[in-house]
Order: sequence, then C-alpha cells, then structure tokens
Amino acid sequence: MKAKFLVGIGVVVLLIIYGISVNNGLVDKEEQVESAWAQVENQYQRRADLIPNLVNTVKGAADFEQETLTSVIEARSKATSVNISADDLNDPAKLAQFQQAQTQLSGALSRLLVSVERYPELKANSNFRDLQTQLEGTENRIATERKRFNDTAQGYNTAIRKFPASIFASIGGFERKAYFEAEQGADTVPTVDFNN
Repeated sequence: MKAKFLVGIGVVVLLIIYGISVNNGLVDKEEQVESAWAQVENQYQRRADLIPNLVNTVKGAADFEQETLTSVIEARSKATSVNISADDLNDPAKLAQFQQAQTQLSGALSRLLVSVERYPELKANSNFRDLQTQLEGTENRIATERKRFNDTAQGYNTAIRKFPASIFASIGGFERKAYFEAEQGADTVPTVDFNN
C-alpha cells in the first residue's frame, strides 16, 4: 500500500514537473511571437518616420500635385492611428485592419513615387534619392519582419496544438496567433501597358 502511494506521488510530481516545463516552453514561444511583432511595428514606424521628410522634399518641387501629397499624408495618419497590441495578435480581424491601413499607405507611397517620374529636377535631388532608397530598404525590411513574425507565430501555434502540450496550453489560456496574409488580389498578375 505504501509503495503504491509513493508511486502515485511520484507520478503526480512528474506530471507537475512536465506541466511546468511545457508551460515555460509555451511562454518562451509566446514571447518570441511578441518580440517578432515588435520588430514588425519597428519597421512600420521607421517607414512612418521617413514619410514626412519625403513629403517635405517633394513639396519643394513647386508644381507637384498637391492631391498626391495629401493622400500620402492622410494614409500615413490612418496607418499610424491603427494600433495593435500583443494581446490583439489572437484576433485575425484586428491584424487584418492593421494590415489594410498599412496597405493603403503603401499604395499612396507607390502613387507618389510614380508621379515623381514626371519631375526630373526632383529625381535629381540627392535628398529625395536618399529618402527613396531608405524607403525601399524599409519596405524590404517590413516584408522580412512580416515573414519572421509568421514563422514565429506558426511555431507557437503548432506547439499549442500538439498533444499533450495542447492540454496544458488550454489550461494556461494560450491562444492561437493570427498571421499576416497576402493582400486581396495579390495572386492576380498586374497588367503592364507602356502605351500610356
């Protein structure tokens, strides 16, 4: 009887130790997701910080289209007003809202850079060229950080769904994290027309 009691206590102790180990592993993975998200935000902030300098440089071209500049400024304002916290990463709708605001800003910046082609004096401006290069680099960093975030979220989501960790994840309140997804229409090949 005493041996069975000791074996029972040993099993309970092992389960507790295992549960603590699983919980700590899931906490580590959740922190990695939040750290990856912070890097995504960091790159979006870098882009938002570059935009006022870019807009001010473009404003120097006296006859530049005011409507284009206004759309960039408005898109930046909207993109920086949509905030998402680490707690919101469980909500795909909030992540999609954030992504949509950033996509609108990307579109406005693209229109700005396309319209600059008609202003050779602006394209020759070294400040503009430097800012354009920094912005292009930032866009690449954003894509890289979004991929890293998705990879980290995938590792976390997989860990909380695997048995027996899923039992401890559900007890600990660990929830799935949302992913960045391709923009609607990203699978459509763009039409290139040089006749215009």
